[in-house]
Amino acid sequence: QVNLVESGGGLVQAGGSLRLSCTASGQTFKTSPMAWFRQAPGKEREFVAAAITWSGLTTFYADFVKGRFTLSRDNNKNTEYLQMNSLKPEDTAVYYCAAGLSSGAYRETTAYNYWGQGTQVTVSS
Repeated sequence: QVNLVESGGGLVQAGGSLRLSCTASGQTFKTSPMAWFRQAPGKEREFVAAAITWSGLTTFYADFVKGRFTLSRDNNKNTEYLQMNSLKPEDTAVYYCAAGLSSGAYRETTAYNYWGQGTQVTVSS
């Protein structure tokens, strides 16, 4: 069983920054793919970013966050970070981390077996 705990959400003005954290237990963190998704009110959960361990650790981002969001990892802390800069009101959502990738469809929610509880990010204009 894998347990994921997110933190770091909050209220920020447009143009500001937040860093989300996802701490994992119960898996070999260093080589495990992990991803971030988000869900705004009334919308489906959508892919934000993923770190996939193929030949090395490769990161992927949704087009709408490229150049603004950055993934990083601290293997000693079993924690993955999502640094979010230049935030926009449309980034407002509950952000979830996911693990337990079961297929190559890393942008799909159905490809992940484990989810955190989510952390709210609100960006004011």
